[in-house]
Amino acid sequence: MNTPVLYIVFNRPDVTGESFKVLEQIKPKKLYIAADGPRAYKPNDDALCNAVKKIVENISWECAVNKLYQPINLGCGKAVSKAISWFFEHEEQGIILEDDIIADLSFFTFAEEMLEKYKTNSNVMHINGCNFQNGVKRGNGSYYFSALPHVWGWASWRRAWINYDFNLSDLNYFYNLKKINNYFQQKNIQQHWLEIFFKMNRKWIDTWDYQWNYAIWNSNGSVITPNTNLIRNIGFNGNATHTTDANSKFSNLVTYKIENIIHPTELKIDAEADLTSHEYCN
Repeated sequence: MNTPVLYIVFNRPDVTGESFKVLEQIKPKKLYIAADGPRAYKPNDDALCNAVKKIVENISWECAVNKLYQPINLGCGKAVSKAISWFFEHEEQGIILEDDIIADLSFFTFAEEMLEKYKTNSNVMHINGCNFQNGVKRGNGSYYFSALPHVWGWASWRRAWINYDFNLSDLNYFYNLKKINNYFQQKNIQQHWLEIFFKMNRKWIDTWDYQWNYAIWNSNGSVITPNTNLIRNIGFNGNATHTTDANSKFSNLVTYKIENIIHPTELKIDAEADLTSHEYCN
């Protein structure tokens, strides 16, 4: 596969071993591996992090490999966002996967085609692999346009990620201009996201992906979502940082193939689909 892949890992050799098998099948010509450092207060982290590195460094295909191994633990927020920034410092576009993501092989061809088709369309900022529509097809194509980026297997461009701001430093500007209203008309949903953004601004939550939602909406961007789910998350267990509920409805979702890609005739964001996704995910 010609599209570069960023593979983000940490301390879970079990899920890493499974997700790495997918990379062995697609054989990306360029692979970027980013790993957060062990936590000082977790005595087993050193051994677990080293076990993960042994897995990802056992590359059996011809491949240019770049590594970003943090010597100390930065946490979910900074480690992942820094890894993505590092990736886009070197590549104009690419696919991002974390260690607990199993992508259907058709996700990679789908992402490659979308990256090429929309690479000069500055309004399109993110390509999803997930679909939370419960089988409902949106529009007349193999994908539709959305406001909601999902980060369990996704793709993007440097030109989009350059808008990312970990600290949400212009949040007051976003709030005063009521930019959230451009995407959601429901007051409860507007309030839901604004509360999250202000918590992020105050560093009350350690994550990186809410800032990506913010970057897209602050830039009047849109998101491509396939009309079938292409991603399975195998990381729901007690060893995870956020996805700890093994019985979660998000765990091990069924994936399907996407073939013979049909491009939709309309690039407008599907508000009804986004309402369905928001209700499902929240």
